[in-house]
Amino acid sequence: MKIYIAGKITGNPNYKKEFMQMQELVEEGGNVVLNPALLPAGLTQGEYMKICFAMIDVAAKVVFLDGWRDSLGAKLEHQYCLYCGKKWIDLAV
Repeated sequence: MKIYIAGKITGNPNYKKEFMQMQELVEEGGNVVLNPALLPAGLTQGEYMKICFAMIDVAAKVVFLDGWRDSLGAKLEHQYCLYCGKKWIDLAV
């Protein structure tokens, strides 16, 4: 299964570690991970969102990491999932 990881990146100094830990867990289950934390630096917020929406379109499911509600981008991704009927999981504690 293809799984997209969503969460707070901007303003989160630990985002790479958090996203990579989730990637490892998801891959252990034999899944393919779509990880926006691996995108290159230097794009605009709008360009990142276009790429992320495309990855969500390809994914079978989206996993939302703890803290996603504090991120404008992750909230947009959540709304996009709701709008498109995409399956999603909220890991917020």
